[in-house]
Amino acid sequence: MRKIAVLMCVTLLGAAPPPHKAIASPDAKLRAIIAPVSAAQLHHTIATLVSFGTRHTLSSQTDPKRGVGAALNWAEAEFGRYSAACGNCLTVARTSEMFSGDRLPAPTKITDVFAIQLGTERPNDVVIIQGHIDSRVSDPMNATSDAPGANDDGSGTAAVLEAARVLSKHKFPGTIVYATLMGEEQGLYGGKTLADYAKAQRWNVVAVLNNDIIGNSCGSDGVCDSTHARVLSEGPRSQGQAELMAATHSLGGENDSPSRNISRFLDSLADRLKIGLDVRQIWRTDRFSRGGDHIPFLALGYPAARISVAVENYNWQHQDLRTENGIRYGDTIDHVDFAYLAKMTKLNVAALAEIASAPPPPEPKVEGAVSEDTMVSWPQVPGAYGYVVRWRRTDANQWQESMTADNGCVVQKTGVCLSWVELRHIRVDDWVFGVASVSKDGFESPVASAVPGGAFHPYVAPAKK
Repeated sequence: MRKIAVLMCVTLLGAAPPPHKAIASPDAKLRAIIAPVSAAQLHHTIATLVSFGTRHTLSSQTDPKRGVGAALNWAEAEFGRYSAACGNCLTVARTSEMFSGDRLPAPTKITDVFAIQLGTERPNDVVIIQGHIDSRVSDPMNATSDAPGANDDGSGTAAVLEAARVLSKHKFPGTIVYATLMGEEQGLYGGKTLADYAKAQRWNVVAVLNNDIIGNSCGSDGVCDSTHARVLSEGPRSQGQAELMAATHSLGGENDSPSRNISRFLDSLADRLKIGLDVRQIWRTDRFSRGGDHIPFLALGYPAARISVAVENYNWQHQDLRTENGIRYGDTIDHVDFAYLAKMTKLNVAALAEIASAPPPPEPKVEGAVSEDTMVSWPQVPGAYGYVVRWRRTDANQWQESMTADNGCVVQKTGVCLSWVELRHIRVDDWVFGVASVSKDGFESPVASAVPGGAFHPYVAPAKK
């Protein structure tokens, strides 16, 4: 790290230790937490989902053995079983909305089944893992043919259930929500239903990890990759973009939305834990001309990213079960690489554990126009024992420099307790800055960038003077 001169706020409130004095290694704790993730359990989950024949959104919601209703009931029972094992630590629930659209010719009830693991200290700070439980074949309106959906999205659903099984054995300061969504293939309806629920509950959604197609490691062209995950994230935030456009044009932030910083967080986490998986960050909201259930969350201003395989196999997606010219088509369980899926699930579980253990990201601001020095400031975050200030060159995509800051602050006339660092000989013109919160145990939140729209909550336009 380059040497710099630093002035920082030192007025301490209480005797909280700085983050570098944490006794136990957070990464060691995370490795222990993710160790029980089981490829065998993931196989069992996908095999059970496949056994329902089809999970098409327009299939039966009442048949006890076949269709999306049977699959949702089974997922609900699994959440209930995990909750019973942890002394009823999970609240298992459903939320539903009625929709109609191009792929829903008649009003259809869309139901999400989820489990809430309430935080012990900050129950309103929420991190969500989700996968869609519905499946389809070539014709998006075909609700009768077998649609195994082993990878799309049995794999994501399996990760959700496995995360609940593993993490329910632990307690976290923040809340974790494990969600199986219906209606993705017909129009992202399950994502909208859960996003609307989160808004109605007034959750402070720190991050949404949308897992969609995370279980195959070989593409239809023979290219295989079991060592990478793709994380797709929006650049400028979609919600509030019109209001933020002028400020972004002047001050930057095109590559620093909260979702983009979730992507950076996952990349760093994978590198640190050495689970045999590297994150390939894709600077798009989703794949080219396609979409997933994180998008309705983005529309409401909640940070969200899509986690997906390194190489997609288009012969196994949205295909009738058949063999043509010696090529097998269809999303069957024998195409799933369960060792790879276990690594993808471990990345999710570790991210959920760290985000739920860390305080929410701060809301930093930066000053320093026409100056050789830069001031980074932020209101104190409840529960934070310290902070990490990070910065990078404007043409760099990853954070390059960092320093820790203790939990000192000065009460302003407005009543806000403000922390800051002054970076001497660091010109604001040439760098992008951000700040992460750190817990008393050393767990670090994603970085919030000091740019327009960088805060990890829905954008609210300031009141007109």
